[in-house]
Amino acid sequence: MAYIEPAPIKDKENPLESMMERFNIAAEKLGLSDEVYNVLKNPAKQVIVSLPITMDDGKIRVFEGIRVIHSNILGPAKGGIRFAPDVHLDEVRALAAWMTWKCAVVDIPYGGGKGGVRCNPREMSKGEIERLMRAYTLAMIDVFGPDKDIPAPDMGTGPREMAWLMDEYSKAHGMTVNAVVTGKPLVLGGSLGRTEATGRGVMVTALSAMQKLKINPFQATCAVQGFGNVGSWAAQLLEERGLKVVAISDISGAYHNDNGINILEAISYRDSNNGTLEGYKGAEKLSDPMELLELDVDVLVPAAVEDVITIKNVDKIKAKLIVEGANGPTSAKADAIINEKGIMAVPDILANAGGVTVSYFEWVQNRLGYKWTAERVNRRSDRIMKDAFDNVYQASVKYNVPMRIAAYIVAIDKVAKTYTFRGGF
Repeated sequence: MAYIEPAPIKDKENPLESMMERFNIAAEKLGLSDEVYNVLKNPAKQVIVSLPITMDDGKIRVFEGIRVIHSNILGPAKGGIRFAPDVHLDEVRALAAWMTWKCAVVDIPYGGGKGGVRCNPREMSKGEIERLMRAYTLAMIDVFGPDKDIPAPDMGTGPREMAWLMDEYSKAHGMTVNAVVTGKPLVLGGSLGRTEATGRGVMVTALSAMQKLKINPFQATCAVQGFGNVGSWAAQLLEERGLKVVAISDISGAYHNDNGINILEAISYRDSNNGTLEGYKGAEKLSDPMELLELDVDVLVPAAVEDVITIKNVDKIKAKLIVEGANGPTSAKADAIINEKGIMAVPDILANAGGVTVSYFEWVQNRLGYKWTAERVNRRSDRIMKDAFDNVYQASVKYNVPMRIAAYIVAIDKVAKTYTFRGGF
């Protein structure tokens, strides 16, 4: 499975307000000045372009392309490109800002960026998608750059599209420029360790949290909702480190076995069964897939979609620890109840940041012209994720706030201090 940079909460009404709600709480705790608050609140650059494309039937269609650079205070902007029918400016602005905080949490020298094209790639041919990606790249030729703005895959795009972007950008500059984009195929300068990066980050932060909660991984149980790239890798890596994974789920349903599920066997079954767990015999299928969230386990990893832990089911959550592999799996109202119940929740902004960490490694390798081994990539990403967890945990204790707000505090404090040291703009 291709690596895709995880995106944050997708509030269909206004994602910008979702991001700003947490930003405002953290900014108040930090006592940000009005100057710094307003600089960090507003995007540095917003570009909207029209992209006329010749379709396979010979007709011309015009698509809207967006790129937002929220911040370049820490370094070049970093963030994915999504091809989706509901892409709009507020969504892209929110995603760009969220990437700023995410990179700052894991102490990577990037600002935040995000891009999108309003289209439906499921209804387009390979040739139409290629022409659209190349047109988008040319329209953003002065925005993108290894030292300015480094895109990556997101919803509706993958390594194939990043290869086209790299090629178009390289042709315009008369030389091969690998470092302009991450998430590329391995043969074009992609990084080893990319595929498992996000799930691996979930594992590292889960173990770090268990250490704080004094939960012995060799005596702990775990349920993983979602068995795609993030969920299956998180389940496999947690199982390797002693946890008994008693429940997994995908679009076909949820599967439970008190004695533990053999994760490698489940992955093998899924891969040989058109990518689904339908008919899996290694566990009993639950009548309601959402029951997985309410199982009496030590660790719960929601790694599927947003808003699965809500005001309707939060009272039934029995896990001692929630580690958010998915983007925004916990609603804001449920968040407050989780905190009241004393459940530690490692937020998505931290837990799934392993992906952007390995994106950074890909960029570094491209700049060096030297490839790292998978062992080196994993060792270094593990260290970054553990250090990030420790910093957020310390902020949580210092400010007496939940881990989610602490993550924003760590991120905003880093960007604000850097802005101040640079003397403003």
